[in-house]
Amino acid sequence: MKRLPLLLASLVLLAACGKPGTPPPKGPQPGALPTYQVQNASGIQGSPTLDRARARGRLVIGVKEDQPYLGQKNPATGQYSGFDIEIAKMVAADLGFGPGQIEFKTIASANRETALQNGQVDYYVGTYTINDNRKKLVGFAGPYFIAGQSLLVRKNDNSIHGPQDLDGKKVCSAGGSTPYQRIEQKYPKAHLVSYDTYSACVDNLITDQVDAVTTDNAILQGYAAKAPDELKMAGQPFSTEPYGIGTPKDDKVLRLAIDDALARHEQNGDWKKAYDATLGLSGVPAPTPPPIDRY
Repeated sequence: MKRLPLLLASLVLLAACGKPGTPPPKGPQPGALPTYQVQNASGIQGSPTLDRARARGRLVIGVKEDQPYLGQKNPATGQYSGFDIEIAKMVAADLGFGPGQIEFKTIASANRETALQNGQVDYYVGTYTINDNRKKLVGFAGPYFIAGQSLLVRKNDNSIHGPQDLDGKKVCSAGGSTPYQRIEQKYPKAHLVSYDTYSACVDNLITDQVDAVTTDNAILQGYAAKAPDELKMAGQPFSTEPYGIGTPKDDKVLRLAIDDALARHEQNGDWKKAYDATLGLSGVPAPTPPPIDRY
């Protein structure tokens, strides 16, 4: 059973109660987010994906909806916010599409490759680790951020300090994700539990049904910051996860155009402004953007 409503209720309750030590609700403040000037992208030719987007009059971008400060959907307004959402928007502007010409579509981790292959989305921005196996199926622009796999546990749990402590523990992650596969392969004595979303894993952690949640530190930082009296990070990252923008495999024109867009917004300061107004609210300062790996 998925427990997204439970997590949302827990987070709302924490904010409403104002318990001692509980920080006030955080989120992008008005005027804090950068704006991205829409570019004339008529010179970008030869991309079948862009041709379809231009014909329909909008971009369809795959994202996550349950990752605080990265990609989160407001259930009341339907609006998406977070660092990945800002990355998606700045790239869209360089491809000639403004905010009113973007349709965000939530796609679960296990369905990302299929969504790109079938044309359900034009590109995907959602904590999407670049690796060789995935590059056989889809293309990747970037990376635009480097994360590392980590562990989230309950605040009162002092038995888990790293992956070496997971023997016999119930560990939750998203099915089809790189973190799930790493635990399965390298820590086989852990009892893996999978859901479509990390929010379902976090709900099960809060209600004592699993012992830890594992995914990238950037994602877990957001959950820990939202519920600091309930949750904490355990140990140090134990992998390197370069986040890329997924594209249809054979659309090299689109992939290189997105690389150009990322480079421009990193250089003009938009990348850092977007980070500070979103993922930076988890309390971790902006790192230096990683070198873009063009191929």
